[in-house]
Amino acid sequence: MGIEKSSLKTPEPVAHEANAAADVWNASCPSRRVLELIANKWALLLIPLLRGEPRRNNELLRQVGGISQKMLTQTLRELERNGLVLRDDHRTVPPHVAYRLSALGLSLSKTLLAVDRWAESNHAAIDRAQQEARARL
Repeated sequence: MGIEKSSLKTPEPVAHEANAAADVWNASCPSRRVLELIANKWALLLIPLLRGEPRRNNELLRQVGGISQKMLTQTLRELERNGLVLRDDHRTVPPHVAYRLSALGLSLSKTLLAVDRWAESNHAAIDRAQQEARARL
């Protein structure tokens, strides 16, 4: 249940000619690492949530149903490590840390929001297709 910790580790860079055009269909293209990063279900949910003002950890935990504190922390760290999320530590006691999208993350958020909305609009059709496929078996 959930995503294993190992699935959140940043894949190692693959040798790729710097001048070559990106091609997600090519197994050695570095863009595959990006797809792996953003295909994480928690990343798909967190990135659009971070579009507005900075959000604190507990606020994100309340908003993303089903995510554990451990998965939230791991996902935010991975997104930060890859330049999509910025962590603002206000260095206060008690700790006050907030997360927000970087410019790179913001450039991705609109697309992921559309994916989230598509899932909300089409989950019933997917469920029907699954039921029909099971009925044929």
